[in-house]
Amino acid sequence: QWYEVPPFSGNAIKKVSNKPKGYIADTGLACAAQAISTPQTIGGHPLWGHLFETACVAEIRKQCSFMSPRPQMYHWRAYSGAEVDIILEYDGKLFPVEIKASSHPSRRDTMGIQAFRKRYPGQQIAQGLVLAPIEQALQLSENDYALPWDVAGP
Repeated sequence: QWYEVPPFSGNAIKKVSNKPKGYIADTGLACAAQAISTPQTIGGHPLWGHLFETACVAEIRKQCSFMSPRPQMYHWRAYSGAEVDIILEYDGKLFPVEIKASSHPSRRDTMGIQAFRKRYPGQQIAQGLVLAPIEQALQLSENDYALPWDVAGP
């Protein structure tokens, strides 16, 4: 199954991409299509980052389906190249989430989130999150944190 996350535009006057971002719903199927047959081979595979992002987005999407009201899920990409993987809109607040497959997330990984904040200064924007394969939370900047990817799950 294929699904798309629509773009967040906020202000239509701003220059942002209006294309949705697509994901395959089943990472097992994606791995099989790439001849990845064991968990041990995923980490070193050239598509590791894409597979990790796909798994995290699928889990976020699943968790959002349990909420009422259900958060709106978007992605954001400026023509300049700045990007945020997931923007959750809930109760009038925007929650930017970046997904990185690196086990050493850094402040640099929040550049898309920072660009998003700059682009929409009038919006209520929560602290930014970077989901990564790490063991414990890290503060990356004044408003941004790296969290273990499995906090997106149950």
